[in-house]
Amino acid sequence: MATGEEALMKKSGDIYRSILHDGTDNTTQWRHGAPPTFDSVNQLFEEGRTKEWPKGSLEEVVQNAIKSWDMEISHKIRLQDFKTMNPDKFKLIVNGRKGLSGEEILGLGSYNALLKSSLPKEFQCYKADEETFESSHDAFLSALPRGFAWEVLSVYSGPPVISFKFRHWGFFEGPFKGHAPTGEKVEFLGLGVLQVDESLRAEEVEIYYDPAELFGGLLKEPLISPSQSESEDNTVNVAAAAAHGCPFSK
Repeated sequence: MATGEEALMKKSGDIYRSILHDGTDNTTQWRHGAPPTFDSVNQLFEEGRTKEWPKGSLEEVVQNAIKSWDMEISHKIRLQDFKTMNPDKFKLIVNGRKGLSGEEILGLGSYNALLKSSLPKEFQCYKADEETFESSHDAFLSALPRGFAWEVLSVYSGPPVISFKFRHWGFFEGPFKGHAPTGEKVEFLGLGVLQVDESLRAEEVEIYYDPAELFGGLLKEPLISPSQSESEDNTVNVAAAAAHGCPFSK
């Protein structure tokens, strides 16, 4: 491995460790008042992952970097507290659509940013434009109460332009938009390109995937009654919100 790449990977490890201990920084403002915990989704990741990358490998570094970025998007409320992003340059591009800035993603929420669609409304499985940050997270926490785990499957190039393949999965054990749960695993695969600066902060992230792979599982069962759906949503959300809240959680 080139010396420059080794240096960037060391910086990534330093950033990741600092984020894990960010609760000791009294100036950081957290969306729910304190750093998140990930007990249930960590268990899901350990039990369901298909790859176990060597410590310090490029694949592990990329996996930790993306997870750290997503944790900050989901749980911090000010860009000035981010350690994984260059706020002056950052842009998220999903399936070739117009890029979103860090501030725009903080307002939308990561689910809405990733699930926006250019299809006519009548053909949209999920109407991101009608959701808020909170409603989108509630919907997926309800449907996937154990979390939505994420892993790197392959890394094709190292920094500063990192290209990779990923897998996202969880178990559909709660209602989603009125549809009954199946208890089955839902998952999708995707490709990403991450551009980083000399400090390994993200400047641009491109994600390409097929949302139909996800919604095919979430919309499989018929609609349940509104009263039953609301009751189940409230029960699941109270328990889940305290534990996790990231689409890319560990």
